[in-house]
Amino acid sequence: MSSLVGIVVIVAAVALVAVRQFKPQRIVSGGRGWLVLPVVLTVVALSRPGLTDAHDHFLSVLLLGAELVVGVVVGAGWAWTGRLWTAEDGTVWTRGTGATVAVWTGGIALRAALMGIGALAGVHQGSGALLLALAVSVLVRRGMLVWRARAVLPSYGHATAAAPWKDRV
Repeated sequence: MSSLVGIVVIVAAVALVAVRQFKPQRIVSGGRGWLVLPVVLTVVALSRPGLTDAHDHFLSVLLLGAELVVGVVVGAGWAWTGRLWTAEDGTVWTRGTGATVAVWTGGIALRAALMGIGALAGVHQGSGALLLALAVSVLVRRGMLVWRARAVLPSYGHATAAAPWKDRV
């Protein structure tokens, strides 16, 4: 994959994730549809050459690990700053807030700092690390949102839209 295609994939993935976080999204604990984006990002990341630098393997693996830690932190922050609410039908919804923008800005700054450290140390970092960290962020966010949504759901189960006997009264 050429570097231009890699840049387009990264920009498209980040734009998709960023736009989706500020639109209301229903949290569904079952199903596998939410795995599609992280799996695609992981496959593209692992298929790109240069995930680690062959000339300085130790430092490049260390930077990749730091990138993944940043991905976990951003995903957790993203999940904690999202607003949750329960609709009338009992489903739980989420949407990003202003604090979510701050989490994303901090995550971008941390990733830029890691890239700067790598450049200063002479370590070549491919775009795969960024895509892998984004996949981790999406997975962590999803898991934490499902966990948070369980606390929001009523303990007696899902609410129904209306009781049938109320329509006759």
